[in-house]
Amino acid sequence: MNSEVTTAGAATASSSSKKPWSKIFLIGGIVFLAITLLGVFSGVADHNPRPAYGLLIMFIFYLSIGVGMIMLTMIHHVFGSGWSTIPRRQLEHGLSIFPWLALIFVPFLVISFLMGDDNSGFIWKWLDARAVADDVLYQKKAWWLNETAFLVRCAIYFVGWCYLANRLRKLSKAQDADGNPAWSKKLLFHSAWGIMFTALALTFASIDWIKSIEFHWFSTMFGVWFFAASMRAALAVTALVCIIQVYKNGPLTGFFKRGHMYDLGCIMLAFTVFWAYISFSQYFLIYNANIPEETFWYNMREQGAWWTISMGLIFGYFLFPFIYLLFYANKVKVNRMIFICIWLLSFHMLDLYFNILPSKRLDYDMYISYPFYISFWDIAAFLGIGGICAWSFMRSWGKSQIIPVKDPRILESLHHNGR
Repeated sequence: MNSEVTTAGAATASSSSKKPWSKIFLIGGIVFLAITLLGVFSGVADHNPRPAYGLLIMFIFYLSIGVGMIMLTMIHHVFGSGWSTIPRRQLEHGLSIFPWLALIFVPFLVISFLMGDDNSGFIWKWLDARAVADDVLYQKKAWWLNETAFLVRCAIYFVGWCYLANRLRKLSKAQDADGNPAWSKKLLFHSAWGIMFTALALTFASIDWIKSIEFHWFSTMFGVWFFAASMRAALAVTALVCIIQVYKNGPLTGFFKRGHMYDLGCIMLAFTVFWAYISFSQYFLIYNANIPEETFWYNMREQGAWWTISMGLIFGYFLFPFIYLLFYANKVKVNRMIFICIWLLSFHMLDLYFNILPSKRLDYDMYISYPFYISFWDIAAFLGIGGICAWSFMRSWGKSQIIPVKDPRILESLHHNGR
């Protein structure tokens, strides 16, 4: 074991070469995020919510990846997985983004709570008590959709995720120091309760931040849809990160092998089917029930370009990846895996546009949804939040061993060749 693992220390030392890149990502992230916030607050002054929704879409995009990564990390510990010990360290670096995402969420609270009553419903209409005072559907949901409960839940989500991320990372690094198996038991303990907490938190967060934009709508499957989408996005990012670190004899060369990539591809295939099952089930149940309080959500998405996008999600986000990932070669050849990971992340973002943007109606009384287009503010938000997340990842990457060198399951992962 020593001969196989000692090179990890040298690989960690090479992380100093990443520092210039991390600074570039940080500076670029701050600049683009500042540009985005300028657009968002200018939009508030002009009564144009589109820049704010661009920021919300990109925030949810990166949050979903973080949520998927923390779930994958905890699943690894709960099931005592051996093969995923090496990819797990990359997941742990990804968990470092939660405190920064919490900070990026603050502008939404500033707009909704600190910029006057006229802007309280700027993003989530139900926060404007005057606009929904006579709304019967809101009155039935007011026990959940109210200012105090919303703020308390937001605090619980971020405090819980930040605490879990910090504990999982700290305990894993502590094991690198002395190799005590007791650390694995502590990781198991935090993962066991953490899975239950995160399952509930991601469900309620997706309802609060996405579904409640259109608070008239009913769906019991929305949280599961967000879970499925988050897991697939996290798997795609994990595979990309590992592949990048193997490129040109990178630090994971010799550690991250074909078997790891194959298994990541298999799980991506599984969640491709699961996402399709959840999305179809939601549509099928609403279609058959034919209740106006539910069907209007899909009717709004049959207008204009949204119909084309919905067809694109069926064939591009399910059918094509499903067929593509059935083939062994597509899961183990680097270029093919890079392609499908980027493909899935692109359609994941399109799926978020589909679920978020039409819910902010142009004419609230006539169910006229926003048209689909990608604005400059969307791109700025993508680059801004992405830059900060990349900086956070690289900052974490330089502070630990490249793999969990003293994990009891490290040999199993090192020798994992898959199929």
